[in-house]
Amino acid sequence: MPTDQISAFIEAHIDELVQKFRHQAILVEHDLRKNSDQSNARTLFQMMTGYLRSMTTLEEIKQFAFKVAQERKAVRVDIGDFVSNICLGRRLVLELLIEGELPTELRLKALSKINECFDTFLVHSVSHYTDLKNNDLKEKQMFIERSHKDKLTILGQMASSFVHEFRNPLTSIIGFSRLLKEDYPDLPYVDIIQNELKQLNFRISQFLLASKKGTVDQRFEMVQIQSLIDEILGFLYPAIVDVNADILCEIDPVCTVSGSRDEVRQVLINIISNALDALQKVQGHKQIVIRATQSVDMTTIRVSNNGVPIPADLLPLIFEPFFTTKETGTGIGLYVCKEIIERHNGTINCESTEDQTTFSMHFRLPPPH
Repeated sequence: MPTDQISAFIEAHIDELVQKFRHQAILVEHDLRKNSDQSNARTLFQMMTGYLRSMTTLEEIKQFAFKVAQERKAVRVDIGDFVSNICLGRRLVLELLIEGELPTELRLKALSKINECFDTFLVHSVSHYTDLKNNDLKEKQMFIERSHKDKLTILGQMASSFVHEFRNPLTSIIGFSRLLKEDYPDLPYVDIIQNELKQLNFRISQFLLASKKGTVDQRFEMVQIQSLIDEILGFLYPAIVDVNADILCEIDPVCTVSGSRDEVRQVLINIISNALDALQKVQGHKQIVIRATQSVDMTTIRVSNNGVPIPADLLPLIFEPFFTTKETGTGIGLYVCKEIIERHNGTINCESTEDQTTFSMHFRLPPPH
């Protein structure tokens, strides 16, 4: 065959090719088997000459590519350096052919097979190397996620134990404050005490839900959004007055959500409270807009505010547990909201610009009977 002459010519210069490769290749400093690069280069040159003689198959080159990729991954070689070394091997062979005194016709006939050999090796080695690296990343990610979940579980158990112990005397205090209000209706500061106790009880409920140890109300009902919002605004009235916020409600009276009233209430209190916090440092008009609409199969509730925007790089993190930008925040409020909404077969997302931040909650309605 015409390519046999090319193959014999390259075989006669393999030592020269390997030496040039050794001096020009990018080697890994911490690789204890640096000679393996030269050995692999020699093997690839030999397989290429075998392919020119039709004695080596592309499948054999592919399997060799897998082996080299495994070795390079083991020594954590940079993928760019890996590709560069493969391209170097090809370039050395082509330079050898250009410098050799061989008929141009023979060199052209061999060129396509040489490129086919190197292309096959390059594609399969880089592909396998990438797959191996991706598998490592997946394993590391799974390990991180397991560790994170384990930490959350331990923290949740600690929080749950503490909060349960704290809630027992709190319940007694709330009960006695009610009796005190009944016996002495004109006693000053009782209303303030009761409101603060309600806020404290609300925060405790958040911790219980975050630890998943709280009692989850599974008695789903059709919750009327208008009345629920009215109740929540009454509950948050002291905070609204303190911030001096203007609350605008645009709620379709037919809007309902299928779920636990207490949990939906918890979500809306969290979202509106966060909106009030965002307005704290705003100069001028402060406004929160609450909109609720209903379609055939979906109820959508949106809470918008013109407060301090959420930075774009932090938006993907705001629903993560214990992530907070507040100096005294716990980082569990939005996490609890997301957990509750997902239990109600819904979704929540946030959009934030310089002018407005909007939390959108979408609840699927049960099919009509």
